[in-house]
Amino acid sequence: MDFSLETYIRGHIDDEPEWLRRLDRATNIHLLNGRMCSGHIQGRLLKMLVGMIRPGRALEIGTFSGYSALCIAEGMEEGARLDTFEIDDELEDFILEAFRSSPHGSKIRLYIGDPASELTAWEPESLDLVFIDADKREYRRYYSLVFPLVRKGGYIIADNTLWDGHVTEAPDRQAPQTREIVAFNRMVKEDPRVEVVIIPLRDGLTIIRKI
Repeated sequence: MDFSLETYIRGHIDDEPEWLRRLDRATNIHLLNGRMCSGHIQGRLLKMLVGMIRPGRALEIGTFSGYSALCIAEGMEEGARLDTFEIDDELEDFILEAFRSSPHGSKIRLYIGDPASELTAWEPESLDLVFIDADKREYRRYYSLVFPLVRKGGYIIADNTLWDGHVTEAPDRQAPQTREIVAFNRMVKEDPRVEVVIIPLRDGLTIIRKI
């Protein structure tokens, strides 16, 4: 997105809460790949989408610094719960501190490790919302893993599905992660069990509704 346009948008949407502003700054100062943080614009969109969906129980795969989890939790009603999985155990202390610094951190339960072993024991159709923002090479596996857990009428949101525009490159020029995102997008498009739309915000945000 053009920087001047992004600046204009930031100036004409809801302000970023101070505790999220601090987290965004800490993420970019202290963690590698700070660009992976959802940030102001996408964070406000996540919060609004959650407010529209009104999930009682939500799941996130790929916590990173905790920014997107806190945006999701911010949009959730009291008594609702978000479970979030992060595979990098070195981020655990950073994430937990971010949750403690937010008025919405108490709605979140953090798991460290691959979600597969835990999720296979969860009750089918027990989730209202899933947000996937983890290893792009695993998107198809994560989709297959969570799909039975989402109720009919529930939502799966996948981040980075335009992959900085690389999805339009010729197949013989695509890197492995690009090929996996392309395969994921094709799989979702061809899945008759869902409705799907891609929002060209930042790196692409796919919204999938289970019908």
